[in-house]
Amino acid sequence: MALDLALPLGARETVSRVTPAGSYDLPIGAWTEAAGVPVASLEGEVRRKAWRISGAGITTGQVLGPLREQLMSDGFDIIFECSARSCGGFDFRFGTDVLRAPNMYVDLSDYRFLSAKSADATQALSLLISRDGDTVFVQLVAVGPPGRAGVSVIAAPALSIPADAGDIVAQLETAGHVVLADLDFASGSASLGDGPVQSLDAMVAYLLANPTRQITFVGHTDATGSLAANVALSRRRAEAAQAYIVSRGVPAGQVAADGVGFLAPRATNLNAEGREANRRVEAVLISVE
Repeated sequence: MALDLALPLGARETVSRVTPAGSYDLPIGAWTEAAGVPVASLEGEVRRKAWRISGAGITTGQVLGPLREQLMSDGFDIIFECSARSCGGFDFRFGTDVLRAPNMYVDLSDYRFLSAKSADATQALSLLISRDGDTVFVQLVAVGPPGRAGVSVIAAPALSIPADAGDIVAQLETAGHVVLADLDFASGSASLGDGPVQSLDAMVAYLLANPTRQITFVGHTDATGSLAANVALSRRRAEAAQAYIVSRGVPAGQVAADGVGFLAPRATNLNAEGREANRRVEAVLISVE
């Protein structure tokens, strides 16, 4: 592609991937509870790149500003620009295409996003910039090249966000643990079933965006059967959650699994409703370093 970003001195490219005939959902607005993330669904050659700028002592805004000016000088029109809170925080990041760590890192409280298209609408791109300490991360996703059919950003579909994803992460960070209520286990079972699990998908996005975070899944059972059998069952339930998110790209070192059987009930075991509530998995935040 003709675009060649002028990044700050010391920027090191960490990944460059080209899909000759691919697709990309370009965010063109902030996340809202009613509509999710509005996007323009694009097709064509998709180029994904990321850079790391270490020890520069600069902010995300100081990185984005010159890149925005360069794009405008190159004839690009800015479609949408936002910073963490105005983008929609966790929900926007979760609904946005982000390269996996360690190539890209997103601090949910300190990131900036920009989408743009060329004047003739044959190219479109997004920039996502965040930081971790003194290291700034830059991601470019571009669709082109020149000569393709025009990119339309009108009446774009919305990218859906798993229900309560933001609430799950907020509770995890404020309370230190959260019950994954959509993990529904039958008595004696550790199976998650075949479909996607929204709470675990939220954990995947959270851990990929925060590679310094570590969690432990803790399994629980009702009081039916012996303690030894229930400890083993509860551990299998936690391991099922662990396997789910590791299979979706979360490094194994970020997540552990354990089980306590029926020793930590959250409801009475004297009726069916209480026993069902006790069959659960919780995510526990154990480290932020």
